[in-house]
Amino acid sequence: MASIRPGAWGVLAASFAVLALSAALASSFDRGEAAAASPSAPQQTQTRPNVLVLMTDDQTVESVRVMANVNALLAARGTTFTNSFSSFPLCCPSRTTFITGQYGHNHTIMGNAPPTGGYDKLAPTHSNTLPAWLRQAGYHTVHLGKYLNGYGRTRPTEVPAGWAEWYGSTDPSTYQFYNYTLNENGRLVTYGTGAANYQADVYGRKAVDLIRRHAPSTQPFFLSVAFLAPHSGGPRDADDPPNQGTPSPAPRHRNRFASEPMPMPPSFNEADVSDKPAAMRNLGPIPAVRINGITENYRQRLESLLAVDEAIGGIVTALEATGELNRTLIVFTSDNGFFHGEHRVPNGKVRVYDPSVRVPLILRGPGVPAGAKRSNLAVNVDLAATILDATRARPARRLDGRSLLPFARDALVRSGRDILLETPTYSAIRTPRYVFVQHTTNEQELYDLARDPNQLQSLHAVPAMASVKNDLAARLARLRACAGDACRRGPDLRLGVRYRRGSGGCVRSTVRLRVAGSAASRISSVSFYRGRTRIKRDSRAPYTASVSPRRLRTRTIVRALVTLRDSRSASLDRALRRCS
Repeated sequence: MASIRPGAWGVLAASFAVLALSAALASSFDRGEAAAASPSAPQQTQTRPNVLVLMTDDQTVESVRVMANVNALLAARGTTFTNSFSSFPLCCPSRTTFITGQYGHNHTIMGNAPPTGGYDKLAPTHSNTLPAWLRQAGYHTVHLGKYLNGYGRTRPTEVPAGWAEWYGSTDPSTYQFYNYTLNENGRLVTYGTGAANYQADVYGRKAVDLIRRHAPSTQPFFLSVAFLAPHSGGPRDADDPPNQGTPSPAPRHRNRFASEPMPMPPSFNEADVSDKPAAMRNLGPIPAVRINGITENYRQRLESLLAVDEAIGGIVTALEATGELNRTLIVFTSDNGFFHGEHRVPNGKVRVYDPSVRVPLILRGPGVPAGAKRSNLAVNVDLAATILDATRARPARRLDGRSLLPFARDALVRSGRDILLETPTYSAIRTPRYVFVQHTTNEQELYDLARDPNQLQSLHAVPAMASVKNDLAARLARLRACAGDACRRGPDLRLGVRYRRGSGGCVRSTVRLRVAGSAASRISSVSFYRGRTRIKRDSRAPYTASVSPRRLRTRTIVRALVTLRDSRSASLDRALRRCS
């Protein structure tokens, strides 16, 4: 019981395997783009996993530490992505990215309210989103809690396309921890001010009930639970700081962190912002009295997460009790992060710096290693692709993201791709080492994250960094206009494989490997693997290795793990079969 946590190059039977990433990444969501109009038929038995998405609101990575159940039941039993980002760190655009699998410039929701965003802007195309694809694939789809900003203001009893069951919070009451209204399958139900109506508790009980009711079914489910915490919301409490929005913790958790010190990284109340754009330079130092309010908000945000954590503990326990846990993919994440005084920003999100764009992301489920951590770049545009990969459902629009499951399952898999961060006021490219920002004001920022993880000193005006900046700017321009595969493409690298071919393409001679491609001039090193065994590390061109056929099994994956000088890495795989 869970506790509440292939001889010449191109002459013999060789082939150049043009792989910008591991063959393991050729998963179902890629096939879906080519066959988008032909969604898979519902299955009669439950051979695919359930999917449970647990999403918080405005949660920082640091704050996950107080969530005992999330750590024990999800992180310790699953895989944590330590470099996970929100491509547009604002509620509605981020949540739209989740259900469309697209960057903001493709789904076009660029704000929380009309005319740039909000629920009504997406509504005409809602039938072409993740829940609709899953429902058409035979899933029982359920949503509980916050959806998209503005939902319920004009058509409060509307159930968005794709959802078989619906318990959506209606605006403006979404941001109330008590006295809020849910649209329960077309019927408006208001929950009052009593202690039993605390929002996270109600969501937890409803999710448990949904799991118990559905458990006997052979139909897999997709359950999305979207909590309000730790977002600010009513009611106002006596200990709330003036002019500072805070959440309202459950009474049983109030003052639990009353003495908790707030982290103050080197970026806190940043002393010198002369390297930054005018919008940041115009922010004065935060006075002491305001820091007190920021600290109180930080503490209340931690306290509000405790009820969410308890709800998650109950949900996971219900999955185990009903026999569904081991066949459920669980995704825990937030829509965006939040500032607590870093870079002189007292609160909020949207800005390009890490407190705003970095989000927690944990996967637990079939085939996902327990207690693992992955440093691969992940972004919320990947969530839909990951879920579609797991469920073998097909999208009806081009996905900009890629499944994270291959990365979770194999620590040596790399894509080498860049990720995009974008809002109406800036666009940025994020790599393992650098972040380059282009603002609509023509101002720029460039940070070397290996040397400056707190983004304190922009290098955009440093002459020695001009070539790095120009390269990143060109790649950013491509990302800003990307769609589908172009958004997830890594560096141009190819794995050449040469050998004498036998019947059916089996290997009859020594296999010779060579890494090439237009990005080969940027290689720092290549590690060659036979299965999980590293056979050679090469740091000088040409990058080659050989494998004796005696070392091959009936089927063996040979891999080149390529690291570029800018810290990007890509895995190039080839499956080989020894002749019997």
